[in-house]
Formats: sequence, structure tokens, C-alpha cells
Amino acid sequence: MPPDDVEMRTLTVSAPEAGIRLDVYLTRALAEGRPELSRTRIQALIEDQAVLVNDRPAKPSYRVRAGDRIEVELLPPPTLELRPEPIPLAIVYEDEDLVVVEKPAGMVVHPGAGVSTGTLANALCFYFQQLSTTSGPIRPGIVHRLDRETSGLLVVAKNDRAHEVLAEQFSRREVRKFYRALVIGHVTPREGRIAAPIGRHPVHRTMMAIRPPGQGREALTLYRVIEIIGDFSLLDVEIKTGRTHQIRVHFHWLGHPVVGDLVYGRALWTKVRDPVLRQAMAHLGRHFLHAYRLGFRHPRSGRPMEFTLRLPEELEAFLALARARANLPPRSSENDRE
Repeated sequence: MPPDDVEMRTLTVSAPEAGIRLDVYLTRALAEGRPELSRTRIQALIEDQAVLVNDRPAKPSYRVRAGDRIEVELLPPPTLELRPEPIPLAIVYEDEDLVVVEKPAGMVVHPGAGVSTGTLANALCFYFQQLSTTSGPIRPGIVHRLDRETSGLLVVAKNDRAHEVLAEQFSRREVRKFYRALVIGHVTPREGRIAAPIGRHPVHRTMMAIRPPGQGREALTLYRVIEIIGDFSLLDVEIKTGRTHQIRVHFHWLGHPVVGDLVYGRALWTKVRDPVLRQAMAHLGRHFLHAYRLGFRHPRSGRPMEFTLRLPEELEAFLALARARANLPPRSSENDRE
């Protein structure tokens, strides 16, 4: 079910309203007395698939028809003021155009529904006087995102030109994004690709799901099994698209949820036979998902840049425990083995 701060609205198009653009229809139907629901905001909701027409995503330009059933997920508007906060920030690289930072698990990238403080954006505003404004006042410098409980590398733009060039690289799928993931079960084949469209879950609107063709957005995930550890598979994962919850949704769909994922994988934790490891999973407090490698071209010089991170201590500790319980010898950092 949606959380308390999400408002769900269901509308049915009447005959006199038929033929109106979807974004115009929703603006007229919802915006009275609610200035935060501008046409631009409505269009953003449609693009984010927070609007379904007869259980399918649609474009803002869709012409509504009499009898259309329209479901809208209305998140509360984010705060329009971003307060700088002296939150510790791990800087991996910095120059006049960009910053590469390490986002810890548990940190939200920017303010949104129910979250106005403690975000990466709050920290960035404190430490940097100049950041790009392309993504708006509450997302300074933010070019891409990671899930709250996913750790790893993020590139931040210091100026609008850098933001524009980096965003174009993401759009053209030129940015290389690699993750370490530990999933439940033995993944087969040992190397493969997952090409399955992702969209809003038809029932649980705060979740994503694999959707039939035409009802979701293209999503492509490449993976390689690094090691089998008891009831787990340690994976090297590259995502070619950047859909919400992409890795978590794709591997849950395969029956191999990411360790620690309470949203998509909790029901399959029973596949882990060792009660000690099940308890350790419950206390991990995050997903075993780490964006350890990021590659792109510098927005000014065009030179290739690549950054890597070791696994956080809590993930290394979980791997060490899993190996010990499986009577496997200790190994060095997973990011050292390619």
C-alpha cells in the first residue's frame, strides 16, 4: 500500500471531456486550489509513470476518451528551500566542473516526499558554493541517483554546462555503471543479460515491477557471477538503463532477490537455509548493492574518467560471515577481482 504521505486519486473521463490532452485534463481536474499542481508538475508525474490510463502508462499528449479510468499517485510537493547541512561527505574526486562522491547507504540523494533534511543535496550545498541549477533548487548538481539503501559512486555537476554534457552521456547510455550485488540462490547461466520492461506495480503503486510490452520502460541489465557462496551468488552487474529499482526488480523477477531487500525479496529469504545468515540479513540494515565503478567522459576535456570503490565494511563483513558459514576460505576485497 502507498505510504501515508501519498494521495491516490482515481478519475473517470466524461463524454464532454473527451479529446482533451491528458496533461490538460489532469491540470483542470486536480489543480483547483492546489497551486503546486501546475501543468509542468502534472507532466512530470505522467513521465514518471505516476499516472496510469486504463492501467497503462501514457504520454502527456494522449487524448483522453470517454470512460477512461485514470489513476494518479500524488506525492506531496517537496520543500522549495534547501538548507545546507554539515553532513560528512566522502569526496572521491573534484575539479572545476564536477565532483565524484561516495553516497553511503541510508542517505537519500535529494529532498522528496517526506524527506527534507539529511540528504546528499543538503550536504552538497554546505560544502560547495557553486553547483549546477539544471535540475532545480532542491537538486543542485544532481545528475543521477542511487536508491536510499544503495551505496556507491555519484557524479555531481558544478555548473550547468557540465550538467548538460553529463546528462547527455547518461541519455545516450555512454556512462558505464557497475555494481556489486549479492543475491539469494545460484544464478544461472553464470553470465547473461536481463531485458525486461519496468513500470509501476499495478497494485502496489510505490513499487516497480516487470510489465508487459507497452506498459513499462525498456530496461537492460548485464551480469556475471563472480562467486557462489553457500546459498548466495556474488555478482558483477552493469546497467545499461537507469530505471527505478532496476537491479532489485530484475533479479527479484528471476527469483534471486538482492540480500537485505525488504521491499522485493523478503518472502524469499527462506531460501537461505542457515538461520545465522538469515538473522544477519535481517540486521544488515541495507541492500547488498554497491555502485563500485563509474566511467564517463569529462564534460570539458572529453577525456575518459573512471572511478572505483571498495565494498563498505558492513558488506565485507557479511561476505566474510557467509564464507565462514559455507566453510570457504577468506577472500580479499571483491572489488580487487575482475
